[in-house]
Amino acid sequence: MSFWEFANPRKFMGWSGKVMPVAWVIAAIAIVGGLVWGFFFTPDDYRQGSTVKILYIHVPSAMMAINIWVMMLVASLIWVVRRHHVSALAAKAAAPIGVTMTLIALITGAIWGQPMWGTAWAWEPRLTSFLILFLFYVGYISLWAAVDNPDTAADLTAVLCLVGSVFAVLSRYAVNFWNQGLHQGASLSLDKEENVADVFYFPVLLSIGGFIALFVALLLLRTRTEIRARRLQALELRERMSS
Repeated sequence: MSFWEFANPRKFMGWSGKVMPVAWVIAAIAIVGGLVWGFFFTPDDYRQGSTVKILYIHVPSAMMAINIWVMMLVASLIWVVRRHHVSALAAKAAAPIGVTMTLIALITGAIWGQPMWGTAWAWEPRLTSFLILFLFYVGYISLWAAVDNPDTAADLTAVLCLVGSVFAVLSRYAVNFWNQGLHQGASLSLDKEENVADVFYFPVLLSIGGFIALFVALLLLRTRTEIRARRLQALELRERMSS
């Protein structure tokens, strides 16, 4: 069986209906478990005090904001190359989730930054590139809404997604590219010396797993909704042509 057969709308509706409930359960258990563990069973940081605990929301949401855009880019490229409608609809469905994650990351970052930096915002590389990524999300959603022809909208948003990927990369690696800036280095890294302490590390990982499962559940739900809406539009068009 070819991988591309799973992109067939009928087969997608079949397997996604089975996967989605499992993703909801995993998301609920992991997010609740990670937040309860992190907020109630980890100590205050010796420098940042209790404010460090916002990382259990900020880090997962920031990671998802960037990675959702990457997922949208891959789905958009598949649409451009293979013309699979499900991939275009999946990219469209992911955008509102991504913009929400980006907004959560910006808000929690401001709350975390106020006591640590003495300001909720600074025009430094990572924060600025993250704000621009948020604006690209808004522009992507607006472009889908502004273009009536869905195939044309998919083509145009694919180009926008490619351009916006520059800022997704900058949002992730800006601290590495520029030494200046208030933002700290990565909380999770392949370099163990850069990671947060284990007492914070494992609940963060659990929260990240929950956010990933939540994204999968929401993505499948929204993509299924987009497929149904497309089918309804096709039926309405057929009725208009036959009458």
